[in-house]
Amino acid sequence: MAGSQQISDDVRAVLISRRNEVFVSIVSGWEIAIKVGLGKLELPAQVSSWLPLEIGAAGFEVLPIRMGHALAVETLPPIHHDPFDRLLIAQAIAEDMTFVTADRNIQRYDVRLLPC
Repeated sequence: MAGSQQISDDVRAVLISRRNEVFVSIVSGWEIAIKVGLGKLELPAQVSSWLPLEIGAAGFEVLPIRMGHALAVETLPPIHHDPFDRLLIAQAIAEDMTFVTADRNIQRYDVRLLPC
């Protein structure tokens, strides 16, 4: 969220409000670590120390990957082909959570959304 132009001020306010419970999926951490390792993303520090500190400082919770989440990917329509995004969608549906995204393909799924 730090300085991202993809997140509107309204969405940022929802995410930082202590009245809302905000989760960051292990899937997102995994994808970030892969991108850092491939040189496609630069962070101010090593991802293994930086990301957990940032999640904690923001007051967010970590959402683990459960077997049910992984298996629920099978029932998703083939709208989106990115395996990370498909798992995130399955998690949001399974946990009855609101998914925050700017990705228009994800907006085509039957998932509660907060578009950026």
